[in-house]
Amino acid sequence: MVNLAMSENLDDLINQAKQSFSEAADAAALENLKARFLGKQGAITALMKGLASLDPEQKRQKGAGINAAKRSIETALADRRQALADADLARELAQQTIDVTLPGRGLGRGAIHPVIKTWQRVEQIFRSIGFDVADGPEIEDDWTNFTALNNPLNHPARSMQDTFYVDINDDQGLPLLLRTHTSPMQVRYARAHQPPIKVIAPGRTYRVDSDATHSPMFHQVEGLWLAQDISFADLKGVYTDFLRCFFETDDLRIRFRPSFFPFTEPSAEIDMMFTSGPQKGRWLEISGAGQVHPDVVRNFGLDPEQHIGFAFGSGLERLTMLRYGVHDLRQFFEGDLRFLAQFAD
Repeated sequence: MVNLAMSENLDDLINQAKQSFSEAADAAALENLKARFLGKQGAITALMKGLASLDPEQKRQKGAGINAAKRSIETALADRRQALADADLARELAQQTIDVTLPGRGLGRGAIHPVIKTWQRVEQIFRSIGFDVADGPEIEDDWTNFTALNNPLNHPARSMQDTFYVDINDDQGLPLLLRTHTSPMQVRYARAHQPPIKVIAPGRTYRVDSDATHSPMFHQVEGLWLAQDISFADLKGVYTDFLRCFFETDDLRIRFRPSFFPFTEPSAEIDMMFTSGPQKGRWLEISGAGQVHPDVVRNFGLDPEQHIGFAFGSGLERLTMLRYGVHDLRQFFEGDLRFLAQFAD
């Protein structure tokens, strides 16, 4: 405890505090000294308590002096704190010397992912022939994802799409789900626009699937052309021209194989084969397609007797694999920069 007799002399008290602070070896010692001068039991507090017995005029005069002394001591304390902090920083920097002669670490130049490059290329091609591009929610309700596309509850075709469900129900009490295809955007777009309708819907989709050619999350593009006079021949012409433009070659053949999809009738699988190059002579499934089913047209809010058209769906990863000669889809998502750097412009 500071000698109170000495504390009557405020200048001596200030000098004593400065001397004590300057001798503090570290921050902990400094905080202990702070308590001696500025704490609840410190010298300044004791002097302030002594004012209680004085008359108002003496209290005012001596109180002003004590407050001035307190400010001086607080300033000295702050200066010593800063000096100790600067010393600590200097020691730390001395221990972490940077060798400025070493070469710098350059910033890597980013690039567009090959699947996204395919996405952009598909959009560009279809926009050039008058198709709109639609985007929508990745969390869908059951009606839009399944029922509106002629896939009602308990339909066996649903088992082909093992599905990620969300623990939230829609208006019908059915759980929401991560969309299994981008076809729901055909429903949403058609219900919001009047024919003729020409639209593609690229985006992310989700199914419980994982192997060399399938991923739980994958990208898909759906196309829809609906009007009064659109035939299967238009589908063949549009999709054949798209593939030739996408792969930048006429050296390929296209075939349509009969198939089944709930939302089209008749339905077909579209296969392609390169007639030159390293992939020559091998038929590859590239898309599912067909004439839009009359029930689906009704769910669009349109009359199937008046409006007819086609729809198709293609995996963007599949198109990317064929364009770049990649045989394992999983490489696109493993984040190996050595692999991805091959596709940088």
